[in-house]
Amino acid sequence: MPDTPARFSDAGHSSPTARKAWEVPPSQRSNAVVAVLAFAGIVVALMQTLIIPIVPELPRLLDASASNTAWAVTATLLAAAVATPVVGRLGDMYGKRRMLLVSIVLLIAGSVVAALSDSVIPMIAGRALQGLAAGVIPLGISIMRDVLPAERLAGSTALMSASLGVGGALGLPSAAFIADNFDWHILFWTSAALGAVALALVLVLVPESKVRTGGRFDFIGSFGMATGLVSLLLAISKGGDWGWTSATTLGLLAFAVVVLLVWGWYELRTAQPLVDLRTTARRQVLFTNLASVAFGFSMFAMSLVLPQVLQLPEATGYGLGKSMLMVGLVLAPQGLVMMVMSAVSASVTKAKGPKTTLMLGAVIVAAGYSLSLVMMSEIWQIVLIACVIGAGVGFAYGAMPALIMGAVPPSETAAANSLNTLMRSIGTSVASAIAGVILAQMTTDFGGFPLPSENGFKVVMAIGAGAAVLAFFVASFIPRQGTTAQEAPATEGPTNAAEVAEVKV
Repeated sequence: MPDTPARFSDAGHSSPTARKAWEVPPSQRSNAVVAVLAFAGIVVALMQTLIIPIVPELPRLLDASASNTAWAVTATLLAAAVATPVVGRLGDMYGKRRMLLVSIVLLIAGSVVAALSDSVIPMIAGRALQGLAAGVIPLGISIMRDVLPAERLAGSTALMSASLGVGGALGLPSAAFIADNFDWHILFWTSAALGAVALALVLVLVPESKVRTGGRFDFIGSFGMATGLVSLLLAISKGGDWGWTSATTLGLLAFAVVVLLVWGWYELRTAQPLVDLRTTARRQVLFTNLASVAFGFSMFAMSLVLPQVLQLPEATGYGLGKSMLMVGLVLAPQGLVMMVMSAVSASVTKAKGPKTTLMLGAVIVAAGYSLSLVMMSEIWQIVLIACVIGAGVGFAYGAMPALIMGAVPPSETAAANSLNTLMRSIGTSVASAIAGVILAQMTTDFGGFPLPSENGFKVVMAIGAGAAVLAFFVASFIPRQGTTAQEAPATEGPTNAAEVAEVKV
């Protein structure tokens, strides 16, 4: 078929089964790619939430202290921060589909290790391996740019970007149900099984992109970035336990600053850097990444407050006394709203541009947080707040890939999207640290035990609203004029987004 995009050829599909699977109309091929990649993104997001229901029980289950079992969460965060930019760069160099498969294999391996564990060390190792799969979503977005027709790109990347929130929202009630009714190891066997399904689907249905940079991998740059990020995130995530003024916390923060400054100096002077800082400094990329930090903060603030309000005893006067399963069911509609809003986000982006979509998302998120300041005492109010915030996040997360890909060449797509994902993760880490300090200081006595006060929760939600307003302000500096793959004509000339970008660049 002469009108079939080159990236939909048999590249990466040497088996007869794979070739046969692609003997279908291009529209059906596009649908298959989008569905498989979105499913893979949801599976990775599920991995991040499946442990939440058993976190309070981990010291008993693993026969270890609470401070040691907390590393089962921290290890995932640190591994994801290191892996995301590295995997993105490797995808640009050696093939995005190839690195997507590697990431899913690491997810499966980590899930199996955790499923077989009965002590804290194997659990931490398994969770770290799972964290190494965090690059699946930015890799999936980058594959879409290379292989989908241009007219399909906006909606598809918006859905892929929203899969992070969708998987997280749907994963919580599922994980709570499994933890309440089965052995906790089933959580990780389920994750392994879903990963295996995703792996098989990618092998059969997702083609490899021919857009690659080649060259040498920047080992020195990757080591420097990993060292700086681990030091920074370790200080942020553990500062509450160690003390924010302790020598360990301050020392790690100072060390991170020094290492990242030296790393930046080195990256600007090496011929093939891990992160092209000159591209990152472009106005459209820079302000999109800064807005992503604010959005990451804003989204996670809600995730910290609403579950606690739902679970605290009714006798406190503001808690709703619900189980973890009920918490998951109450928050699950948020994920569905995000999925629906990703399509609306794509329509707004096509009509008004991704900058407008991002700013609109910030306004909606701020409105959702503002609602929480006056109504957070009934189940339906919590559902409404979560859905409004989820709608705003769906808008924003759908616009971010469009802004990033509109400012970088196809050969740097995976690295640029991965860095944007990392910026969101940094925002969530900062949100966790700041909210932890506020809720630890603003407490109320309940039967001799200190619990976060109602005012403490409202302060955190107000800060979340402020973060959304900050994201709106930062997004206003993004250039309104700019080349995006979505603006390309779909009727003549290049037939997919990567080719359009190559012509315009």
